[in-house]
Amino acid sequence: MTAACTLGLDLGTSSAKAVVTDTEGRVLAQAAAGYAVTSPAPGYAESEPAEWWGAVTGCAREAVRAAVRAGGGRPAAIGLSGQMHGLVMTAADGRALRPALLWADSRATGALRAYRRLTPGALARLANPLAPGMTGPLLMWVAEHEPGTYRAARWALAPKDWLRARLTGEVHAEPSDASASLLYDVPGDRWDLEVVGALGLDAGLLAPLLPSAAAPAGHLTARAANELGLPAGIPVAAGAGDTAAATLGSGIGLGEVQLTIGTGAQVIRPLAGAVSRADAGVHLYRSATPAGWYQMGATLSAGLSLNWVREVMNASWEELYASADRPGRPGRGPIFVPHLSGERTPYCDPALRGSWTGLSLADDRASLLRGALEGVAFAIRDALHALLGEDRPPYLRLAGGGTLAVGWRRLLADVLGLPLYAVDVPAASGRGAALLGAVAAGLLSFDDIAGPLAPPARLVAEPDPAIAASQAERHARFRRIVSVLQPEEEGAA
Repeated sequence: MTAACTLGLDLGTSSAKAVVTDTEGRVLAQAAAGYAVTSPAPGYAESEPAEWWGAVTGCAREAVRAAVRAGGGRPAAIGLSGQMHGLVMTAADGRALRPALLWADSRATGALRAYRRLTPGALARLANPLAPGMTGPLLMWVAEHEPGTYRAARWALAPKDWLRARLTGEVHAEPSDASASLLYDVPGDRWDLEVVGALGLDAGLLAPLLPSAAAPAGHLTARAANELGLPAGIPVAAGAGDTAAATLGSGIGLGEVQLTIGTGAQVIRPLAGAVSRADAGVHLYRSATPAGWYQMGATLSAGLSLNWVREVMNASWEELYASADRPGRPGRGPIFVPHLSGERTPYCDPALRGSWTGLSLADDRASLLRGALEGVAFAIRDALHALLGEDRPPYLRLAGGGTLAVGWRRLLADVLGLPLYAVDVPAASGRGAALLGAVAAGLLSFDDIAGPLAPPARLVAEPDPAIAASQAERHARFRRIVSVLQPEEEGAA
């Protein structure tokens, strides 16, 4: 008899992934398909939802076929994960009225002035640093600059909530993404209608909240089922923001800290209750579990900046990561500041920009590439310190597709000064989404996921004390350079 399995659909920033797991959490198959992120003006970041849908249907069909060949059945449920903070403006029928605005978009910087005029109590309820690429500021930008689109819209949705509406024909939101919108009463765990009104926004654009990421959120329509190659009527879970889904999929527990590197990088600490550190640039969001929370230090400047360096220098990813194996000159070599599109933790400044500093005739292509990796590691160190202060954990869990190269792991360990334990899970966000589908369908419980189904982690890198000390000195220099690059106060956000 074929074992039950579930499908996780992960709607990322530049690609969609489909992951099929069985009810023991094993990944049976996965597939991916990319789409464009466009920048029609400086500071803009957009994608076409129609391209998302084409990628989702293509990789879902591919993953399901592969799972069947591997002995699995067709999925009995679907769970979702998606890039956070973005905005999809839709008509009543779910049709997108304009390209989606993404988390990396900084056009709504001016909207943050209205946020700063909110009462201290309202800002405390938001419990998060202010950033222009979040749903609330982006929605304010649309209201001001595209009033026709704003008036025509029925819903303002997070990306994965748009995808779920396309799958089920039903419109909902859920806490893990909603709490990352700057429109949410985080301690109260609900939309903050007072803040929405104070910002001059229409609360009717916000989708009704489901209680948690694993809540049943409808069933696959016949039309969507035909495009996905799946049976109509299977249950679809509410799903979660990609970081919350990855935390679930990688099995991180209370007392642990995890680093995930992809387009951006996040350092994450699960919490039992809502504890805000917005003053340090640290985010606080609901987790994918029914009652959990997590703090997050987030940098924009990981794969996004590394890819820019790679393209500008006409280097492959293999060449970039191989540069980490080249020994740096102790205390010397160029320092790369990777804040090419602003930065979140700890600066919360979309106007911050990057640099290469300390170039000499002794430097070459490989030293520039290695400096880029080192600069991203320095940015992650900043986020980690903002999250934890002097409270150093004994180790750091490591996840994400941008953490696989051996030399890169060693460099990270030396810069962060911590042993790194890689989580043995091939697609954490997609796996987390599939597990949410299994819970929604009654095939698993959260106790199963946190206990016997949690994936193992193994030691992959330890810091060399002498190199770590040298990197600490270079990081101090990095911080001084960033302080020089920071714009005047009136340009900061």
